[in-house]
Amino acid sequence: MAKKTRIMTEGTPWKLILGLALPLMFGNIFQQLYTVMDTLIVGRVLGVHALAALGASDWLNWMILGLVTGVTQGFCILAAQKFGAGKTEELKEVVGASVSLSALSALVVEVLSQVLVTPLLKLLDTPSDILPMATLYLRILFAGIPIVMAYNLLAALLRAMGDGRTPLYAMVVASILNILLDILFVAGFHTGVGGAAVATLIAQAVAALYCLWVILRMEILQIRPAHLRPQRQLAWQLFSLGFPMAAQNTVIAVGGLVIQSIVNGFGVIFIAGYTATNKLYGILEIAATSYGYAMVTYVGQNLGAGFCQRIRQGVKHALGIALATSVGIALAMLLTGRILVGSFITGTPQEVLEATDVAYRYLAIMSVCLPILYLLHLYRSSLQGMGDTVLPMASGIAEFVMRTGAALTLPAVLGQEGVFYAEVLAWLGADLILVTAYYVRIHKLGTSPGLQEPQ
Repeated sequence: MAKKTRIMTEGTPWKLILGLALPLMFGNIFQQLYTVMDTLIVGRVLGVHALAALGASDWLNWMILGLVTGVTQGFCILAAQKFGAGKTEELKEVVGASVSLSALSALVVEVLSQVLVTPLLKLLDTPSDILPMATLYLRILFAGIPIVMAYNLLAALLRAMGDGRTPLYAMVVASILNILLDILFVAGFHTGVGGAAVATLIAQAVAALYCLWVILRMEILQIRPAHLRPQRQLAWQLFSLGFPMAAQNTVIAVGGLVIQSIVNGFGVIFIAGYTATNKLYGILEIAATSYGYAMVTYVGQNLGAGFCQRIRQGVKHALGIALATSVGIALAMLLTGRILVGSFITGTPQEVLEATDVAYRYLAIMSVCLPILYLLHLYRSSLQGMGDTVLPMASGIAEFVMRTGAALTLPAVLGQEGVFYAEVLAWLGADLILVTAYYVRIHKLGTSPGLQEPQ
């Protein structure tokens, strides 16, 4: 147990946060590596139209993934709190209930995604010359929703226990396997975008199996069949945490879909450039998501233990780390971004030049404003760790309003580039809610008579 869990209620906060975040960060780097390689191989081997097809699929795929990750992360907030409080039997009940409810959720999302994929792509005005490729790619990815749900639940449970290493190892193996299978299927067997989707699912399955193997060897997470039949109150509590997070991700994704529909109207070259930068988006926020996962665990465990002052101290430490990281990544992107986005794009010299210009302009705007995104992840995750998933959901609604409002109005003033500012304004709108909500919530916690401080 000691080797696979991390107690976040003792020790220096910044060391604990970094200690959990760094393995998650390396894991995310490998995850982004295979996302980038997937795009690079498709763009280089299959051309600009296939790259545009992946781009047209991005937000729909992200919406379904957001549902999955929202549900599983929400469930595991309670697991982190029970672990921090040392309530082992209640922890096992939470784990068993999370498994059952995740399986049910996967079934529902699977059916809905397959039914809606084609109508949604058409609703987004996806160009007819890339619609068949985008449809095939998404149908294959969505067929693997149970696999994606399993991996995300298992990885989230491990993170809740303070284990960031196992998800790292799982993602390293999956990333390498995904890249090799991409080369084999797309470049070797010429299976097109469908082969890229199959490669992703196989890699995810391997990652899930590895996490499961580790969990089965952890005594603290050993559950009995009775744990798989949750009491109504526990099921409601878990869904009250997971549903707002899933809804938050869905609302954000719907805003992205609105933008995608606008981008689709600018033509294949613009879509390809926009897609190239979106594939680097994960690199921009890679540390932010890692710090976010770490803060959910840190705050959740300390809330379970009743240590309000440690929560406040940990957030201050994380704030300094996150802002310094965002500035460093922004500088790196500004210096090397044109080369990076250009590596995704093939076609005639004129097509490459135009698409690369689109991609770099978008990348530069996001890079300059990156600290805003890092604040978003830090404060949203801290609130979630406190068990508050409703206000983060409200921040997702704010993102939707700002993102869609900007995308619908700014292009009329600034031209096509107006759509680039929609993302930054969405971050800013969410921050206004999250920062305020965090300081109100931490003040209330500090005056709660039931909380204590470590001796």
